[in-house]
Amino acid sequence: MTHLKSPAPRQVIRARPADLLVFLAVAFGCAWLAAIPLWTAPPDAPGSALQITLAGMQLSPTLAVLAVWLLRRDNARVWARDTGLTFGGRPGRALGVTALTWVAVPLVVAATIAISALVGVFPTDLATLSGYRQVFPQSTHGFAATGLAIALVVHPLLFAIGAFGEEWGWRGWLLPRLMPLGQGKALLLSGVIWGVWHAPLTVTGHHYPGLGWWGVPLFTVACVAIGSVLGWLRLRTASVWPSVIGHAALNGTMPALYLVASDARHPADPVLGGVFGVVGWVVVGGIALLLTTRRRPDPA
Repeated sequence: MTHLKSPAPRQVIRARPADLLVFLAVAFGCAWLAAIPLWTAPPDAPGSALQITLAGMQLSPTLAVLAVWLLRRDNARVWARDTGLTFGGRPGRALGVTALTWVAVPLVVAATIAISALVGVFPTDLATLSGYRQVFPQSTHGFAATGLAIALVVHPLLFAIGAFGEEWGWRGWLLPRLMPLGQGKALLLSGVIWGVWHAPLTVTGHHYPGLGWWGVPLFTVACVAIGSVLGWLRLRTASVWPSVIGHAALNGTMPALYLVASDARHPADPVLGGVFGVVGWVVVGGIALLLTTRRRPDPA
């Protein structure tokens, strides 16, 4: 019997305009619906409204992928392959890149904090841990180091569920269907879409307190930079899992690193410092340019 080898995962997929419209309508519509608890909650309400909104928003891109699949009724195995659910044609490469991403993301966050501190937009207090002790008053440096180590190892796993909800939509389904525009334009456009999609959170001050709608374009720039790196990982491996772990490592370790480094007396300026600020745009954007211009991701 002759066994036919399954075709390699496709990196460039031409989508019907109707598919794109359905995907975007469901992703954005469900995101705004999920934000209703946050928008209607009183200012002094507990953080449960934010958590409900975060969970609902992160699920919305996955719901959008499923909506398009239900309309098209494509073969499930082909759909899984073309949306990055497999480990591509070279699983070892995908697993290796995933592991490397897990380690690299916290290092990039730490480097961004250090550079932000050097240019004076992220005051730090590693000597007395005043920012950390605002949350854990009796903490020692050993306690903080243990907590940080746990965050670096465990949090990416815990945050991977929510990260998958986003990544399967943005990098798994959408990015390959924008690739007919060319890699650069596809990464740029997918990053812009991803940034604007965050608007229900951004306008409430979740990323830049007090800026309201002005925060949306700022966070969109950050999403273009971050999304370009996550997108390159997807294209390099033909798998969405490196992007999932990269996203989860960012969401899971950044708050812990910020908290350990912060100075309670002088809060950092989120517009200028940190991953989502101008320094982050330069650092992460530089990494994205290095990756995407040094070599074109070849199908795994």
